[in-house]
Amino acid sequence: MRNWERQAAADASLCTYQLHIIVACPRILRIGRLGVFRFPAGRYFYTGSARRSLLARVRRHLSPDKKRRWHIDYLLTAHAVKVIDVILTSDGECQLNRRAVGEIIVPGFGASDCRARCGSHLKFLSEGKN
Repeated sequence: MRNWERQAAADASLCTYQLHIIVACPRILRIGRLGVFRFPAGRYFYTGSARRSLLARVRRHLSPDKKRRWHIDYLLTAHAVKVIDVILTSDGECQLNRRAVGEIIVPGFGASDCRARCGSHLKFLSEGKN
C-alpha cells in the first residue's frame, strides 16, 4: 500500500487530491471537447476532488486501462506521461489549486464545475524532466 493510500484509509475527511505529473516529451493531445493542445515536456499539477470514494478516484486516475471520462484521462493515457506523486488533503479543491503556481496550458481543464473561476485545474510548472 502506498503512502497516499494509507493516508486516505486513515482519514475520512480527505476529499481533495493533487496529482504531480511528468510529461517526458512534448505532446499534442486532444482533450475531449476542449480541443487539441500542445503540452510541453515538464512538470504539471492536476487538482481534483471526490466527496465519496477518494481512494477509488485516485486509483482510477493511476490505472492505464480506463475509458476516457474526465479531461485528466486524456492526458494520463498518453505516451510518456506519468504520475510521480499524489497529495491528499481536506482543503477545498480550488484552494489547493490556487496554491499551485504555474501556467495554464488548457483553459477549463478539469474545471467544468469550478465556481471560483480558477481557469484550469491543471498547472504547468516547469520545462524539462525535473
